[in-house]
Amino acid sequence: MKTILITGATAGFGEATAKLFAQHHWNLIITGRRKDRLEKLEKELTAAYPIAVLSLCFDVRNLEEVKQAIASLQGNWKNIDVLLNNAGLAAGRGPIQNGHYEDWEQMIDTNIKGLIYMMREVAPLMIARNRGHIINVASLAGWEAYGGGNVYCGTKHAVRAISRSSRVDLLPHHIKVSVISPGAADTEFSLVRFKGDKEKADAVYEGYQPLKAEDIANSIYFMATQPEHVNIEEIFILPTAQATATVTHKQTN
Repeated sequence: MKTILITGATAGFGEATAKLFAQHHWNLIITGRRKDRLEKLEKELTAAYPIAVLSLCFDVRNLEEVKQAIASLQGNWKNIDVLLNNAGLAAGRGPIQNGHYEDWEQMIDTNIKGLIYMMREVAPLMIARNRGHIINVASLAGWEAYGGGNVYCGTKHAVRAISRSSRVDLLPHHIKVSVISPGAADTEFSLVRFKGDKEKADAVYEGYQPLKAEDIANSIYFMATQPEHVNIEEIFILPTAQATATVTHKQTN
């Protein structure tokens, strides 16, 4: 039975991916900052499927917490077949000259530093087994820049660049590195970006069918279950109604 470690498993893509892999009888290491949600998800999945689930509550932005969490793994839990670096967010949106430093730091610390902390700590476990797969969640914002997205776009461009370089680094160790770049998806993303303003968040998805978390989970499962000789380098996935970050076909009443 294989094992996947998922960061940011308490909502959105991470939660949907955990549920899908559980259905296919993978063991899970689920991580996040919201302990109550982790415990609830663990109970739900272990009750429904013949799998083992390990919950680790920590913040990927905190290097010492990351180190302690990975160092705490014992026995077969060290045998991580897939690391899904899903934890990430957009904080605010607006022109660079009006940006908030705390938003920028939160995005950089989570989207870039948290991701590389996890890669740094988990990759040696994979190297010891001479196999593994790291899947990093980027974004449409990692392919193009748009007004008001400045630092967020920068972090997701960084995810793609780090992933491509790491693919070269880990190639001799038979470790795959992949990226999934979603477009507009109806998760907590916009609610977080707009600091809990549900009206603003809902308006982002009005007039068209955005992606669902399950759509992304399906693509991640496809990437993770290819034969050993196949590496899906990147999936760039948009809703049918979206062509670019700023061009979406919306139905009007």
